[in-house]
Amino acid sequence: MMNNCDEQRKSPFVKNESKQIIKEALNVLGKKHFAFIAHANSFPAEPCKNTGFGTINSNAAKKLIDFLSGVFTDIQLGPAGKTKSIDASPYTGTIFSNNPLFIDLEQLTTDEWHNILSQETYNKITENNPNKNTNRTAYSYIFNEQENALKEAFENFKKLDNAELKNQFKGYKERNKFWLEKDSLYEALTVEHNNDYWPMWQSETDKSLFNPQNEEEKERYAKRIAELIEKYSDVIEYYSFCQFVISVQNEKSREYALSKGMKMIADRQVAFSDRDNWAYQSYFLKGWCLGCPPDYFSEDGQMWGFPVMDPEKLFNADGSLGEGGLLMKELYKKMFTENPGGVRIDHMVGLIDPWVYVAGRKPKIEEGAGRLYSSPEHPVLSRYAIATTDDLNPEVEADKEERILKLTEEQIKKYGALVEKIVIGAAKEVGLDKDSIVCEDLGTLTYPVVSVMKEYDLQGMKLIQFVVPEKSEHPYRCKNITPRSWAMVGTHDNEPISMWANSTVNTEAGYLNGKNLAEDLWPDASPEQREEIAVRISKDAPFLTQTKLVELFACKSENIQMFFTDFLGLYEVYNRPGTSGDKNWSLRIPDNFEEVYENNLREGKALNLPLVLKLAIEARGHEFASSHRDIINKLESIM
Repeated sequence: MMNNCDEQRKSPFVKNESKQIIKEALNVLGKKHFAFIAHANSFPAEPCKNTGFGTINSNAAKKLIDFLSGVFTDIQLGPAGKTKSIDASPYTGTIFSNNPLFIDLEQLTTDEWHNILSQETYNKITENNPNKNTNRTAYSYIFNEQENALKEAFENFKKLDNAELKNQFKGYKERNKFWLEKDSLYEALTVEHNNDYWPMWQSETDKSLFNPQNEEEKERYAKRIAELIEKYSDVIEYYSFCQFVISVQNEKSREYALSKGMKMIADRQVAFSDRDNWAYQSYFLKGWCLGCPPDYFSEDGQMWGFPVMDPEKLFNADGSLGEGGLLMKELYKKMFTENPGGVRIDHMVGLIDPWVYVAGRKPKIEEGAGRLYSSPEHPVLSRYAIATTDDLNPEVEADKEERILKLTEEQIKKYGALVEKIVIGAAKEVGLDKDSIVCEDLGTLTYPVVSVMKEYDLQGMKLIQFVVPEKSEHPYRCKNITPRSWAMVGTHDNEPISMWANSTVNTEAGYLNGKNLAEDLWPDASPEQREEIAVRISKDAPFLTQTKLVELFACKSENIQMFFTDFLGLYEVYNRPGTSGDKNWSLRIPDNFEEVYENNLREGKALNLPLVLKLAIEARGHEFASSHRDIINKLESIM
């Protein structure tokens, strides 16, 4: 799927004048944002420059941005935190530190960075990349090779006689000291203990350096910190150097995207990494973990193992931000500052009404689990309850969506305090508004979550692939999707729409989907015509695929997101929740993405925007289509 080194890229998928027509059509349909979903590691490489991992900072990323610009307004990235050598999932990464794997090594071989990385080292990495001829990352390979290359660059950086660059580095460390000091010290301790998982360290002191219980411990821990800083000064400086380099590169990449009319949207996962748990353990609820209750997919629930922020550390008794709350606000301020397109929060339920369980037990009611703020009858969690026993349906178990029947305005404000004072507050402080918040509210939606979303007029997600066709008023169905939302056919956790369609046709669900789509997208058709269309949809996978894409743009949602597999027409899955293995988190955009797109477009696999937009306008009804005949004619001219 890769180009040869001497191949030239083809022309963009549409010419500038065609992009303008597409943009006009999106405006006619009321679309304010059209976001391209791709985690940074999935970005392509240039021919013979594939290190084994994607990054937004490469020249190939710029070419992808050029390719998408003029049509897409945003790029929805995945979490950008530092990951572990044994786990490629970005959703377990650090909250402040960026992933050094996103450093574009090629730049370090140039005059811009004073050639601190040798061309020989860079060439060796690309030549030996075991996945250089596939559109897959080589995580274990590049994790080690990137580390070696960055250490070489750091040694050469130390020898540089360049006051300007050294002063930039110094200023970066000073501005980010409050989190960088802890994260870099953790790195030193991984060397000290030869283990990057702090619960396995032998020293109880080292486990709790930032969690002293009394003045004696505080004084002793301070001495130990000073000792470690002196002993591992080079390790600490190296960690800071990597964070500095990725910060500089990220800023330039964001500026380039902005110059092309595109903004980056960050992704804030609900998890905290091991590094964060160690650094801020005094802010977490001891003995409790964040998880998911038993459901259709998991009989025993999901034991995520992530720490839970202590409600009493989030807010003080007077409602002001506590230590944990201030930490969270600094995190969101950093994310909003670095990503003017906003922040996607994964997941809102875990932020507003989290399900927690006792560490070492299953996340089941009978083993003590419950909702942190919605368990007034719980022997331990009742102290944090916002809902009262009078608000509950006694016939519904604690893990069910319908358990809470009502809430007062004051209770809703309490449930939404974290959103209002921390997330929205952080956005406002950097000059953004609540519309810069993309709320992943898929799955279980309890009454408190729904109430908070409504109270603060937040924009959630509508996943049309997950519509329940037998429910006429299902919120993911075209006719029910509200304007203030983000609509998509699928996320990084779902099959491409074409794969979904293949498994849906010739089933009862396929026919029910067909009936709904015929009713919603052919409003002027007769009952007989709709039945004919429904039958065809239920048996014809390519037609079902195309119709679902039309539904996406025909719905009233003002914001659209599309995963790169659906846009390019790739028949591969990025991540399958509940499974592990090298395939998860490894799929990349092919290096020859323009060629792949054009070939798949000809074969009817890739998104044919002019056609889909034309059909979406017509799906709004005869009167609407007639009033926009001019743009329909323009779309037909570029199909």
